[in-house]
Amino acid sequence: MACVNPDGSPSPSGLLLLRALERPGSERELAGRTGRPLFQVRSGLRELESAGLVRAIPAGFELTEGGRERLAVA
Repeated sequence: MACVNPDGSPSPSGLLLLRALERPGSERELAGRTGRPLFQVRSGLRELESAGLVRAIPAGFELTEGGRERLAVA
C-alpha cells in the first residue's frame, strides 16, 4: 500500500489515510476508520510522516499543514 507517489503527492491509499486523519487518531483508530489492516496503516503512516504530511503526537497522529493542503486540493 504505497501512500506517497514518486513525485511526493499522496496516492489513493495515502489520501484515504489523510481523510481519516481529519480527526487525529491512533493507528488502531485509523485502521478502523479506513478498513485497512493495522500493518498497512503503520506502513502508510511512516511514508506520510517521511513526506511531511502527518506527524506523531501523544495520542497518535495528526495532519501537518502540508497534509491539510494536499487534502484540500485532492
